[in-house]
Amino acid sequence: MPPVHKADYTVGVVGLGRMGANIARHLKDVGFPVTSVFDINTKAATSLGREVGAKAAKKLSDVSAAADYIITVVTDDKAMKNIFSARGDGLLAGKVKGKVFINCATISPATHIEVEKRAAKVGARALEGCMASSITQAREGTLYLMCGGKKPVFDKCRPLLDAMSVDLRYVGSTGKAAQVKALVNMVMNINTAGLAEGLGMGKALGLDLKLLMEIFSQTGANSRVLETDGEDMVARDHECYFSAAHAAKDSGIALKIAREKKLDLPLARASKAQFDRMIAIGQGELDKSGVAELTFPGRSGSKAKKKVAKKKAAKKR
Repeated sequence: MPPVHKADYTVGVVGLGRMGANIARHLKDVGFPVTSVFDINTKAATSLGREVGAKAAKKLSDVSAAADYIITVVTDDKAMKNIFSARGDGLLAGKVKGKVFINCATISPATHIEVEKRAAKVGARALEGCMASSITQAREGTLYLMCGGKKPVFDKCRPLLDAMSVDLRYVGSTGKAAQVKALVNMVMNINTAGLAEGLGMGKALGLDLKLLMEIFSQTGANSRVLETDGEDMVARDHECYFSAAHAAKDSGIALKIAREKKLDLPLARASKAQFDRMIAIGQGELDKSGVAELTFPGRSGSKAKKKVAKKKAAKKR
């Protein structure tokens, strides 16, 4: 590859939650000019803007005007469609010909395809940059990135994508990366719910959970989730890196894709139901490891789960 002149890659970031803010920090640290940031939380935008030397934009169109590469990390399909709306203020307002939008949120494949079409109508380009990593990796530039879109657009963005990631995969046309990401998170959520049940049952049996996790790690019960969440489940340390609410949303995306293909996925449905229960009892903002609160004997979540079930049963009478 030819030498990279980082000054040529002016960057805007839209959506300054845990992931978006840390992507901006990392890109600034490694020499890419972050020129504009935007969030509906204006205080967060102002604070991060000061930190990375960027303008805290008051309008989405200001971000597009100030940067050639705009990274978006929003919450869901509705938010994504709103920021790329053809009406009023939006990222596609004004002169955006030649601008590139790298969209990193976990949303439906159909929305990624729709955004690409909207961008193309005004001479801009869009690329999926689906992330299979968490906050620490965003801050350190060690994301696992799965990209979808036109290959020349991917190649054009390569210096930024390489700076953000430790493992970069081009999956195919727009929508394909979102399909893969939906499957990644669906399987991860199934593994998380399954591990919570296994450890919860081990606790009920009076087993040594440290020993049980060691045995899991050396047998067919091993998983990446055991490595990242096992100790947290036992210690009830559910500091949020990937929330239960996001787990429910992402499993919902996978199940919608499955329905479109006329597939029934009972494990995906069951694991989503567990994360939905966490939301119902006010634990949706805990880390996904908090699903163990539903499965370990004597924990508040398992008690609340029974109360929710009783209320539902009473309504049916």
